[in-house]
Amino acid sequence: MSLFAFLGTLEIGLVYGLVALGVYLTFRVLDFPDLTVDGSFPMGGAVAATAIVAGVNPWLATAMAVLVGAICGLVTAFLAVRCGILHLLASILTMIAAFSINIRIMGRPNMALLGEPTIFTPFDNLGLDSLYSHLGVVFFLVLFSAFFVVRLLSSDFGLALRATGVNERMVAAQGGSIGFYTYFGLALSNGFVGFSGALFAQSNSFADVTSGVGTIVVGLAAVILGQTLIPGRRIWVAVVAVIAGSILYRLAVGFALSTGMFGMQASDLNLVTAVLVAIALIAPKMKGRIRLKAAKG
Repeated sequence: MSLFAFLGTLEIGLVYGLVALGVYLTFRVLDFPDLTVDGSFPMGGAVAATAIVAGVNPWLATAMAVLVGAICGLVTAFLAVRCGILHLLASILTMIAAFSINIRIMGRPNMALLGEPTIFTPFDNLGLDSLYSHLGVVFFLVLFSAFFVVRLLSSDFGLALRATGVNERMVAAQGGSIGFYTYFGLALSNGFVGFSGALFAQSNSFADVTSGVGTIVVGLAAVILGQTLIPGRRIWVAVVAVIAGSILYRLAVGFALSTGMFGMQASDLNLVTAVLVAIALIAPKMKGRIRLKAAKG
């Protein structure tokens, strides 16, 4: 893998690290199977791209992307909490609706950002190579997001949020609102995903309605792979693990496809993803069996 490809893969891994943070909040913290991310990711990109082309400041456009991502999460939470729809089905309904809404937002299936200002533009004007400047900006934004999540989950409010995913009855018995924590958790999760979609669109200079296909699988792969390789009960360890998992996942995929390992081609991306997720799921069980045999022997 060339340096150009490595830095590009590292940047995309960090961008999807925000998706991993969102998936971690829903699947690990809230225990809520949420497929909304496949819709909120391209929606974040669509809103940011449309706003930027319309002349809106790129940072404000990115904030708008975060907001619409959060709204997607709120819609899913409403369907699940107020309407009593099965969590998985509620998220699927939102994801399907988001596809049509994204086309409405852009007025077409995709939108180019070539020649348009982005959040990276001021840093490109400093004379740095765009690869390094983009990587630095994304790294800082992901680091800030990770710090925010760690601080939030370490607070009393975060403790209640975590308890909601572990034991809803206990939270209700303590006077907490299960519905409120579900609304907040899904909004925050998909806000991060919308943020990721906006960064992805600006980094690649285009937004596309199909860019969200398989996003949930990438997020799950990052969470599972990261927490398998970096186990730990502390919150900051878990947050670092899921971001590291996103980076490692992208590097593994990039390496496999760039070297043509086992005859792999770009069209085999989903196959590589499935294999990596399967390995990440099987690894902890195999490790447990090995330890059990060692203890008996």
